[in-house]
Amino acid sequence: MARVIPLMVVLLSMVVLYNFIMAISPSLEDKNQLLIDPVIGMPGRAKKQKNEMSRFHVALTATETPYSKWQCRIMYYWYKKKKDLPGSEMGKFTRILHSGKPDNLMDEMPTFVVDPLPTGLDRGYVVLNRPWAFVQWLDTATIEEEYILMAEPDHIFLSPLPNLVYDRYPVAFPFSYIKPIKNKKIIRKFFPEEMGPVTNIDPIGNSPVIIKKPPWDLETANKFILHYTYGCDYNLKDCL
Repeated sequence: MARVIPLMVVLLSMVVLYNFIMAISPSLEDKNQLLIDPVIGMPGRAKKQKNEMSRFHVALTATETPYSKWQCRIMYYWYKKKKDLPGSEMGKFTRILHSGKPDNLMDEMPTFVVDPLPTGLDRGYVVLNRPWAFVQWLDTATIEEEYILMAEPDHIFLSPLPNLVYDRYPVAFPFSYIKPIKNKKIIRKFFPEEMGPVTNIDPIGNSPVIIKKPPWDLETANKFILHYTYGCDYNLKDCL
């Protein structure tokens, strides 16, 4: 007759294992090592210890409405509270104001004014101004950090935020209500079948996202045009 392991022995073993994992977890966290992968698997080398700080620029888009203004003030308050705490890799801050004109918060927080979309192009959905605002900011502003956090006024920093990006692998928050498969017909216009199933598309928005700001492409595979004089003017730090 096979031996039956008593239930108490099994439970005791589980408790011992749990306590062991909890005991070693702090030491692993101190070394910036990851115990598990996120939703989308990370490349193996991304789990290695970080040797230097990689600051990211905090940028959010905003309107001139009172609702947006008070959200920005709260967000900026908590940004300043957490920015310089241990573990933070938060860099400078920019509110990208896509109203086309300055407002009364210009002296309260760093603000960059850009133009809104031409009348009617947002189709009544003001959020469509966000990508156009980022394009104008990136084309015109001087950004010292190599990485950018695309944020929104209703984001509040609860803890110092490290840079979770590894090289060219961005990091974003997965939203349960974003379901690419439900819009398969539209998505296939930009994500053809040869690129894989629609389920390969991450359920993310444009924020919160931390992404690297590359000055140029480092390889030419699958590219159509080489802007070769760009490399004569700028270095890999995107400086003249």
